[in-house]
Amino acid sequence: MSAGRGTGPVAVMFGLAAVAAAGFAAAYVLDAGTQWLGVTLGLAIVSLAHGLAVWARRLLPSGGYVETNPELATRSRILPVPVIHEESPASHPGLRRLLLLAVGTLGLAALFPLRSLVGPRFSGPVEELRATPWRAGRRLVDTRNEPVRPDDVGPDSIVVTYPQDHREAPGAPVFVVRLDPAAPATDPAGVDGLVAYSLLCTHAGCPVGQYEPDVGRVFCPCHQSAFDLRAGARPVSGPAARPLPSLPLRVDADGYLSAAGELSSPPGPGYWSRP
Repeated sequence: MSAGRGTGPVAVMFGLAAVAAAGFAAAYVLDAGTQWLGVTLGLAIVSLAHGLAVWARRLLPSGGYVETNPELATRSRILPVPVIHEESPASHPGLRRLLLLAVGTLGLAALFPLRSLVGPRFSGPVEELRATPWRAGRRLVDTRNEPVRPDDVGPDSIVVTYPQDHREAPGAPVFVVRLDPAAPATDPAGVDGLVAYSLLCTHAGCPVGQYEPDVGRVFCPCHQSAFDLRAGARPVSGPAARPLPSLPLRVDADGYLSAAGELSSPPGPGYWSRP
């Protein structure tokens, strides 16, 4: 096989590996998604491996050779024979440069994901999961967008509320209950016997809407996790592992319930940097 026909496929594979490795770095920086990360990285590795395999099979010497000793001739019969030295395709400088380019680009691209081991990138998905619209002074409103007064929460009822003007925001809904003042309880910065917790279960994010006032517990209908409101809404059964985030309450000058601060922790289920 000629050198040109042998080096062509190898050069194409090495070039494709370099382009794919650069694409992997670009996909990471642009946050294009795990699909593009997988496609570009896989293409870079496969192209580099295929190029090396073709190089070894077609361009490098292979096999074992046995040379028989020729019959010695007399000095008078020795004739000068021209020797032609062909340039070995395996030592082609263009291939070497392409190989270094492919390996160098792939190695440099492999350094980009190390940024993920240090911490979240900029204000990426983790920051979005932590952010909620609850702030000190923000009123609690019901499903009709009406402000909630302390008297609107009965002793055996649960009232689902939202931050005023932010009803559709992720992690917004909280529920308010009035605990029995005669029962010992851990007060999470409540007011007038009222406590507020995130409505989202810490297991899978389902709404914990089933309340049993006799025992002071709320239940998640999806996987039957139970949270003891008298003990800071810690889980007492089911797969949930973390307490429900609490919302500190206060009564504003107009007599309406409002938040005295932010939620005690991010609402909903865990994620990568939080179990």
